Amino acid sequence: MTDLTRRTAFQLAAAAGTGAAVTSVQKPRKEVTTFVFVTGSNGTASGDAELALRGHRTVGVSLPGHGPESQLHRAYQAPQDLAKLATLPSPMAGVTLDDYVEATVDVVRRVSRYGPVILVGGSLGGSTITKAADAVPGLIDRLVYIGAYCCTKLRSPAEYLETPEGRTSLGAAILPGVVGDPRVLKAIRVNWRTNDAKFLDAAKAAFMNEGTDGEFLALLNASLPDESLEVSSADARGRKDAWGRVPRVYVRQSLDRVIPPALQDRMIREADEATPGNRFKVFTVRTPHAPTRKAYQEITDILDGLAQ
Repeated sequence: MTDLTRRTAFQLAAAAGTGAAVTSVQKPRKEVTTFVFVTGSNGTASGDAELALRGHRTVGVSLPGHGPESQLHRAYQAPQDLAKLATLPSPMAGVTLDDYVEATVDVVRRVSRYGPVILVGGSLGGSTITKAADAVPGLIDRLVYIGAYCCTKLRSPAEYLETPEGRTSLGAAILPGVVGDPRVLKAIRVNWRTNDAKFLDAAKAAFMNEGTDGEFLALLNASLPDESLEVSSADARGRKDAWGRVPRVYVRQSLDRVIPPALQDRMIREADEATPGNRFKVFTVRTPHAPTRKAYQEITDILDGLAQ
């Protein structure tokens, strides 16, 4: 029985259980694809307005600790109080990959009642969607990794960054912006709102070298300061009998300097070797790690096509 058939059966059973009449003249509700987006590091929950305009449903997963209401403080505003900012308790302290997965699975369960689900993860969000697919493979119609980590032979993103393909990453550009002691905060806190030219130039070169200064600064201002200390080193490998049977897509980012193309290719190759009967469908977009508006339009077109 297909997932679509199962959903229809469950809907009919629910209607019967509540006394609702299902007659031959009743028109079935048209099923609409729901795109569920899982953000990478320091991101907030968001959907895709353009996909919604094209007739799809989109929703972002609210990951634990990622609420602006719990992360943003006056000490973070200009003029900044860096001494206070360095000691404020973090809502990300102790947050794990399992917590991210639980939040994602909850959203997938809820939206799967209304039609097909395409689960999308960017960057570190790849770890979350892999493990979510382990938990509920039958509720996910497709996985989409957008310049994201997909762990198979190695256990975690941190280990992949230690490979020859990963050592060229410029992700360490954020280190001069770290505020406070991660060991004390039990989280990594980055001062994205600094005006230090050296930090800004290095971060732009790493994350959005092709973008305008306006696009880059908008990215920083939309980024949360705190991220989990544990997620990037957690075991994010998918099981062949669960994650390994969900159709998957990889959107390669050919200008990525944080997860370099060579590392993306390695993860694609290793995943395909692990499940040769279910290989990645691969697209390539000329974009840095944080896509510019123009590049993201191409990604939206790819996602739209997957729902056809």
